[in-house]
Amino acid sequence: MKITRREFSKRLAAAALAGAADLAMITGKGSHAQQTNNNAQRKSEGGSSDMTNDKPNILLLFTDQQRYDTIGAGGNDLIRTPAIDQLCATGVRFDRCYTPSPVCVSARYSLLTGLYPHRSGCADNGHPMDQTLPTLPGMLTRDGYETRAIGKMHFRPVRHTFGFERMELSEEIPGNAENDEFLQHLIEAGYDYVHEPHGIRSELYYIPQTSQLPAEHHTTHWTADRTIQFLKDRDRSRPFFTWTSFIKPHPPFDPPVPWNKLYRAHEMPPPKRPEHVEELMTWHMRNQNHYKRRDAGVDDNLITAIRAAYYACISFIDYNVGRILAELEAQGELENTLIIYTSDHGELLGDYDSYGKRCFYDSAARVPLIASWPGKLPAGQVYDDPVSTIDVVSTIAEAAGIALRTGQVDGVSLQTTLAGKSEREYIIGQLNHKERGVYFIFDGRYKYIYSAPDQKEYLVDTKLDPTETRNHALVVGGKTELVRLRKVLIKQFKDDDYTLPLEGNRWREYPPAKLPPATQSTASQDAHWTDPYLHVPGYERT
Repeated sequence: MKITRREFSKRLAAAALAGAADLAMITGKGSHAQQTNNNAQRKSEGGSSDMTNDKPNILLLFTDQQRYDTIGAGGNDLIRTPAIDQLCATGVRFDRCYTPSPVCVSARYSLLTGLYPHRSGCADNGHPMDQTLPTLPGMLTRDGYETRAIGKMHFRPVRHTFGFERMELSEEIPGNAENDEFLQHLIEAGYDYVHEPHGIRSELYYIPQTSQLPAEHHTTHWTADRTIQFLKDRDRSRPFFTWTSFIKPHPPFDPPVPWNKLYRAHEMPPPKRPEHVEELMTWHMRNQNHYKRRDAGVDDNLITAIRAAYYACISFIDYNVGRILAELEAQGELENTLIIYTSDHGELLGDYDSYGKRCFYDSAARVPLIASWPGKLPAGQVYDDPVSTIDVVSTIAEAAGIALRTGQVDGVSLQTTLAGKSEREYIIGQLNHKERGVYFIFDGRYKYIYSAPDQKEYLVDTKLDPTETRNHALVVGGKTELVRLRKVLIKQFKDDDYTLPLEGNRWREYPPAKLPPATQSTASQDAHWTDPYLHVPGYERT
C-alpha cells in the first residue's frame, strides 16, 4: 500500500498520542512492552539482548548494478524474489531512491560517508577515496559494534578497512589471492583453474554465460556463507554491523546451474527504445557502448538473453538473502535487527540502445531501497518521495543512537523522512568531473542533467513522461523549469565551495569530447593474478 508523507505524519502523531501503543498502530506489530519481553526472552535463551545499551543489530544487504524495477513486490510480475518481497512486507520500500553517483566506487564512498560526490571528492571509479573522512563503519566500531565487511567493497586501496574491524573480500578483478578471501577459498577447494570466477570479461563482458563454478562455490553463495558464519561466531555481548555486498548482478551475467535456466530470453520484456533515441544518449552512454563492445548494431535476441541472465543473477541473490534471514530468525534476532537492502546503481540493459550505468536516467540511477525494522519502522508500506542512498548513514546512525555533527553528512535519515520532518527539497548527483562531468538534480517531478562532455542540458518531466522518453528541454514550457533547476544546482555547488565545474553563474565550457579509439586496452579487463597461467609454450604472440 502506498502512503504519502502527509499520511505518515498523521499516523506518527496519532501513535505519539497513544503513548503505550508506541508505533504499534502504524506497524501492526507489538507494543514497546512486548518488545521488552522479547528482549528478556532472548537474554534467557543466550541471545544478544545484553548488547551495549540494547542497540539494534544492523545488516546492510547490498547488490551491484541492480535496477529499481527488478523486485517482485515492486510490481515486476516476471522476476521471482520471495526473500526481498518479505523484507518489503515487513518494512518500507522507498520507490524512488537514487544513487548520488551511477558508478561503483563513488556510489559506495558516498554511502560510506553520507556525502555527495562534490563534497567527498570521489565522483568516479578512478577517483581516490579520502581516508581521513568519518565513515559509517568507523562510527559504529567506535560505538561498540562488531563490524564486518563481506563480499565486494571496491575500496581504494583494496585492503583499507575504512573503519571495519575485519573484511572478507570477494572483489571483481582481484590482483592476487593474498588480498581476496574468496579467491583463497576457490584455490583451497580445487578451483584454481577457474581464472575468471565471476565470469569471463573483456570481449565477452556483455555476453550472457553460465558460471564455471557450481552454485555452492559461486561468489553469491560464498558471500552469504561468510555472513551466516559471522552471525554464528559473533560476539553476543556486542551489537553487530555487517555490510554484506554481492558482486552480482554486475556483469558478466553468469548465473550458476540450475539458476541459469530460470528465465528464458523469449519471456523478457524488450528494452526501452524511444523515438529519436540518439538525442537522449550522452557521451558517457556512447563511450560505455564503445568499450563494452556493444556499439556495432542492435541485436534484440542478445538483449533478451542478457536480461534473462541478469534476472537469474538477482533471483540467486534473493535465495541467498533468504538463507541469511533464516539464520537471523533462528537466532531470534529479526526483530532486533535493522535490515537495509539497496544497490550502488542500476543497469541500462539495452534501454536507449545502451549498456552499463554512468547516466541519470532511471534505468541506471534509480535503485531498490528497503528498510525493515519490526516495531520501529512501518510494515508493508511504499514511500514515493525521492530519497538517496546517502541517507543510509544518517538512518543507521539514528538507529544506533549516534549523534552526527551539523553538516557532517548530506543525507537525511529515513526515520526523519517518514515522519514528514525532512526539509530537503531535492536530491543531487554527480559523475566524474571537469570535461567528463555530469551533474544532476531532481525535485520530485523534474530531473535536470548537465553533461559537460556533450555541452548539453537535459530535462525530464517524470509526471508527463514517467518512462523518460524525451528531452523536455526542447519542449515549450520546459525552458523555465530547466533554468530554475540549473540555478538551484549551481547555487548548491557554490554554497559548498565547489566551483570546479563553474564559471561564475554558469557551467564551465570544455571542447566537445570525442570517443577514444577502440584498442585492446579498452576491451581488456583480465585478472592479472592469472597471467602466469596464460602462456601456451610454442604459441606465444609478440
